[in-house]
Amino acid sequence: MTQSELEFVTQHRRHLHQHPELSFQEYETTKHIIELLDELEIPYERPLETGVIAYLAGNGSHTVAFRADIDALPIQEQNDIKFKSSKPNVMHACGHDGHTTALLLFVKRCKALADRGKLPQNVVFIFQPAEETGGGANHLIKAGAFENYSIEAVFGIHVMPFNDEGTVTLLNEEITASATEYRFFLEGQSSHVANKEQGHSCGEGLQHILNQVSTIQQYHLNGLQRNIVHVGRFEAGEAINTVPSHGYLEGTIRTYDTEDLQIVKDQMTKIAQSVQLLFGVNCEVKFEEGYPPTYNDPNLHDEVVNALHQADFKVVELDKPYLFGEDFSFYSQLAPSYFVFVGIRNEEKDWVHGLHTPKLNFDESQLIRVADYYENLLFQYGQEDKS
Repeated sequence: MTQSELEFVTQHRRHLHQHPELSFQEYETTKHIIELLDELEIPYERPLETGVIAYLAGNGSHTVAFRADIDALPIQEQNDIKFKSSKPNVMHACGHDGHTTALLLFVKRCKALADRGKLPQNVVFIFQPAEETGGGANHLIKAGAFENYSIEAVFGIHVMPFNDEGTVTLLNEEITASATEYRFFLEGQSSHVANKEQGHSCGEGLQHILNQVSTIQQYHLNGLQRNIVHVGRFEAGEAINTVPSHGYLEGTIRTYDTEDLQIVKDQMTKIAQSVQLLFGVNCEVKFEEGYPPTYNDPNLHDEVVNALHQADFKVVELDKPYLFGEDFSFYSQLAPSYFVFVGIRNEEKDWVHGLHTPKLNFDESQLIRVADYYENLLFQYGQEDKS
């Protein structure tokens, strides 16, 4: 670790942290990234209004991609720090300011290598918008952002405040869950409470849905599998003295098994049909497909572990996937991919707060080790060609 690199990551991370932007609104963040790319004279493209794809040609025939997400969350920061978010109710509470900064440092290193004729392979740098909402990765792919690059592998990281500094957790195959949203829409018939039997109550239908959804995990899914069927919000009714004629319920499904996801969706469809039969209330359930499970290609495992060890990380193999969603999952459509979680927990400094919380914070020096990991991967990739 050099002093100049520590100053680099500290400056850029804190600037980004102080100026967070929500998904698909990352205009100033994109401008900040482009300013460095222009300074380094690195070519780039903007397939979407926000976000950047940069490219450097190396000496080898392989092309490897590295991704950072750049958006923030609608959260009011509670940290008492000099670089606290300057925007009300917007905060980098998921560490994307760190992801972006680590990739910027790696960009700078790669340009220095390229200038000396020592960049081992072609590199694509992905500064992706809208990971939190909207699936920015999928938008980039659908926009044809990568059609001109023969990408062979995609790598990415996520900070993890539940794991200590210096550790990295990983898992072959699925490491994060799919994330699917569901919504029930109920339409009944109102009546005055004095004649309640003449109505068709969405309140009654909503109670039924709540009860039945809560039993899906218990009765219809393998008890050894990790799944979440979560109710996030529900409401019904218009007035204190009338039978509710409208109802609504929404939630999320998290699973890393596509068969389990289909079971949940099938049961919810049956629940919606039963509301009509039992209560005379029209009920429709709609699903919004979110992020598929993030799949780590086992063929990349050894290279990833070696590169992490060389960066002085302790590697911890997980037993089971995490049950949150991550849109890095879409990059497996492009090429084999691998995603790891970098520990940032430091109890002495009270950096113990979770992702998506108003007090997330971490030591910028850890970002240098992420750049070390990326560089190690780049130099390892394709070495079998020379053996």
